[in-house]
Parts: sequence; C-alpha cells; structure tokens
Amino acid sequence: MSNIFTPRTGNTGKGGPTFPTGGGSMRGLISIPIIIVGVVALVVVWSSFIRIDEGDVGVKLRFGQAVDTLHPGLQFLVPFVETVTVFSTRTQKRSYQNVAAYSKDIQEATNLVSVNYRIDPAKAIEVYSRYGIAYADSIIDPVVFKRFKEIFGKYDAREIVNLRDKLGLEIENNIRGNMPDGILIEGVQIENIDFSDDYEKAIEGAAQAEAAVRKARQELEQKKVDAEKVVVQATADATARVTAAKAEAEGIRLKGEAEAAALQAKSAALRDNPSYVALTAAEKWDGKLPTTFVPGSTVPFVTIPRGSAP
Repeated sequence: MSNIFTPRTGNTGKGGPTFPTGGGSMRGLISIPIIIVGVVALVVVWSSFIRIDEGDVGVKLRFGQAVDTLHPGLQFLVPFVETVTVFSTRTQKRSYQNVAAYSKDIQEATNLVSVNYRIDPAKAIEVYSRYGIAYADSIIDPVVFKRFKEIFGKYDAREIVNLRDKLGLEIENNIRGNMPDGILIEGVQIENIDFSDDYEKAIEGAAQAEAAVRKARQELEQKKVDAEKVVVQATADATARVTAAKAEAEGIRLKGEAEAAALQAKSAALRDNPSYVALTAAEKWDGKLPTTFVPGSTVPFVTIPRGSAP
C-alpha cells in the first residue's frame, strides 16, 4: 500500500506531509474589494461633475433646498449631498386649442391661441422655489385662459373680426403684465377664431351690405363732385362771356365817343372856318370835270378869287 503523503523537494530532512501555501490566494481576495472601492470611487467622482448646455440653466439643490444657479459649462456637485434641476432658457411655444370664449354681444367662439415664453436665467431659483419645474402648467396656463376670456369679452363679435390685431395686442399686454417675475412672455398669437357657421354667414352678409353702402356713398360723392365741376365750368364760361361782352360794349362805347368827338371837332372847325369846306373839296378834287352829267345834277363849282389871272 503506497504512502499517500508524498515527500516533495524542499522538505528534505523533514518527514512530515507537504500542504500547499495560501499567500497568493489571500492577496487575490484582498485586491477584489480594493478594485470595487476604486471603481465606486471613480463613479462617484465622475458623477460629481455635471455639464450644463448652452441655452439651459441649472438650479443646485443641497438636501432639496435651492442654493445656487449653475450656468452653461462643467459644474461640480458634492456627491450624495447636492443635485441639480435643469431649466431651458430658450424660447418655447405653448399652444391652446379649443379655447372657448364669449364676445360682448354673447357670441361664442372657439379659438386657437399660442404663447411664446421663456424663463429669466437670473431668476431661475425663484421660479423653481415658487412654482417648481412644471411652472408652465401651474402659472402660464391659468393666466392665459383667464386674461384671454376677460379681454375677448370686451369686444363685440364684429369688432373681433374687424379689429383682430388690436384684440391680439391687448391680450398679449394683459397676459404679460399679469405674469410673475422670472417668466417672460415674448408673444401671444390668436391663430384662429371660429364663430358658429350661422353667425359667420350673418357677419359676411352684413359686411357685404356695408360694402355696398360704402360703394353707393362713394358713387354719390363722385356724382356730386362731377356736378360741382360742371357748375364751376359753367360759371367760369358765363363769367368769361359776360367779361367779353362788357369789353366789347366798352370798346364800342369808346369808339363811338371817339367818332362823336371827331365829328364834333369837324363841325366846330366848319362852323368857325367857312373856307375849310372849300379847302377840303379842293384837296379831294383831282382837277378833272365829269364828262357826263345827269340831268338835274349839280355842276361842280370852284370858287376862284377875284383879281386872279385868266
């Protein structure tokens, strides 16, 4: 029967059995926890850093209490003590469909409204502390619904149709003015206003009738203008004819006065100078006697002074 205790080299001189040594195994068992601790420590250290992207802002929480604002970049957090809640500072759009509202004349309308908003990075802690991460649900939505219906109810349905831009601007200013600090309203748009079909037909008919009235008034005003032009032209023509007639009459009068004055001057000259007649006749006579005489006609006579040569 063989000996189960086989002597090994290195145990010469020792007659006892040889057992395997456990030093290497113990070192392996000790290194595993060290590796685990190192990995955990590395994970903890790595998770202590957080990156805030451009267009975002972080609210640092220490044991749940907001203590600081973290801006874009790499930020450090104390492990197991601090956490961060990230808000977007970009402009966001919130749409509200089927917003029911009544006009001043009690006409119901279904509206599509949209709001562009963002938060102020400098007041992110206040927004988080007062309203939380869901601030749009708790603050923006109630204000939009309330203020929209209030302003919408101040206008008649016809004014809403005709003064839509004015209505939208008033609603936007009212919503912006009632929004708490830190929440910025950049714009409010009324994308659609939907009255009942019957009322829209009535509005369309009224608008057409009003347009027809305006057109008739314009045509009447045009006719008045045309008539005034005719009157003005006729008055101008009549004035021109009267002026021309007066000028002609004045010319005739002046011509008659001149001729009368000339005749009067000739008459005075004949009266004061009897020889003036003979002189005038002599000036006009060509020195020839007529060759034929009409029976009973006057024979031209020339006075020859006495004592003149034959």
